[in-house]
Amino acid sequence: MNTQGGIGIKIIDSHQHFWKLERGDYDWLTEDMGILYRNYFPEDLKPTLEEFSVSGTILVQAAPTYEETLYLLSLYEKYEWIYGVVGWLDLSSSTFPEQLDFLMQKQGIVGLRPMLQDIERDDWILQEQVIENLKLLISNELSLDLLITERHIPYIVALLERLPDLRVVIDHIAKPEISKDGFEKWQADMTKLAKFPAAYCKLSGFMTLADSWEAGDFTPYIHHVVQAFGSSRVMFGSDWPVSLLGGSYQKAIQIVTDNLPSMLSGTEKEQIFSTNAESFYLQKERCEKYETRK
Repeated sequence: MNTQGGIGIKIIDSHQHFWKLERGDYDWLTEDMGILYRNYFPEDLKPTLEEFSVSGTILVQAAPTYEETLYLLSLYEKYEWIYGVVGWLDLSSSTFPEQLDFLMQKQGIVGLRPMLQDIERDDWILQEQVIENLKLLISNELSLDLLITERHIPYIVALLERLPDLRVVIDHIAKPEISKDGFEKWQADMTKLAKFPAAYCKLSGFMTLADSWEAGDFTPYIHHVVQAFGSSRVMFGSDWPVSLLGGSYQKAIQIVTDNLPSMLSGTEKEQIFSTNAESFYLQKERCEKYETRK
């Protein structure tokens, strides 16, 4: 394998985005966001993936619209290195079952993500209609990405107490307030989440967690995630292109590699950088589809 990326093991990027501004889906993207306020297509990312020997990616929604999910699935059909799509459906809708059935007829959907950080009601995920619809994710063997901040963690704990078989992954380590020295509360909350065997965590989004930082600022956070969840329930994600606000793709990889606990074996590092993304997102028949696309 080409080890140009510098870590010598297979990499699957478990978290990246594409968007097309003309679609009108992205209300959060405004002109004052600088480098992010432009289109980002697969052709923009592919040279970087080749440079750092990334074998494939999981494409994650960036807009709360059904139409964007269909757009992302069209990219999955075109680019073999997009291994799966985490899309969006309204989990609070009574029409959710019908829309989910339609998505399940398409290749590529591996999970859903409600944008909880942007919803005013912190306990939104605990509504009875949402709970009933989440049961359908379990029966369809789909996972749930959780775009949350620390304030949501008690409600996610309550959710997993009700639905312990729901496979979830915490995006961006739940966005702790690193610049405000909030480590101890975050540490305790993440420990509670990690006790659920079906809960995973992404080592992603670090470069946008604080306005100014040094790589060592993330060491205790990365160490705690690996210690609490174990190397078998943690996965690397670049959060590209959002990560460009804080640094390069190389830096996104380097922050994780430089801050992993030193006692990890090569196998454990490979779990974090590829194996866990495969097992979490690409299960059973999806594994077979993945093998045919490599």
